Amino acid sequence: MAQRLSSAEMVTRFIDERMSREMPAQQALRAETRKLPGSGMMSRPEADALLQLLIKLTGAKRVIEVGTFTGSGSLAMALVLPEEGRIVACDVSAEWTAVGRKHWQQAGVAHKIDLRLAPAGETIAALLKDGAAGTYDMAFVDADKTGYDAYYEGCLKLLRQGGLMVLDNMLWSGDVADPDKHDKDTDALRALNLKIKDDDRVDFCLLSADDGILLARKR
Repeated sequence: MAQRLSSAEMVTRFIDERMSREMPAQQALRAETRKLPGSGMMSRPEADALLQLLIKLTGAKRVIEVGTFTGSGSLAMALVLPEEGRIVACDVSAEWTAVGRKHWQQAGVAHKIDLRLAPAGETIAALLKDGAAGTYDMAFVDADKTGYDAYYEGCLKLLRQGGLMVLDNMLWSGDVADPDKHDKDTDALRALNLKIKDDDRVDFCLLSADDGILLARKR
């Protein structure tokens, strides 16, 4: 008997196979990343499409990305940024980001991506020290979960008034909603969700899409 797909699997296939507008460079990067250990850290096509749409809606030109992995999100954002637009991409792995770099080159957008190989907290601190506070239009955070609170605070300082922060994995496979789930990552994400709810510096919306995407607009 043929195996039936679950409704979730069918939705995923429909989005991936029927609703994607990804360019050949994006598809090639995905294909290469899927062969690597840890490929599950790669952002999904619909998440990258959301980042592209948010850049267009906000008119963003300056973006900081905290957590790059193999550069799927960086590539997606760079493709829709204006020619003068720039992304500061923060990661600690030369190995993973090297995968993305060649695809950025092939797509003709490598000049828009300023890769900083250092702990993201150090990169954010250096940008602030150099006078970049209030100059960024958008921030995307998808890195170590226990560091999210520090990244939130640092990126909030970098964002201009009306700037947008996008935080991924904020539901953590639903674990943040389970009061019996406690580990360092889950507790850190749960605490940040509740902190943002009460943070009068931002307007926010937590979406159940993907693994939980939180949008926070700096007031």
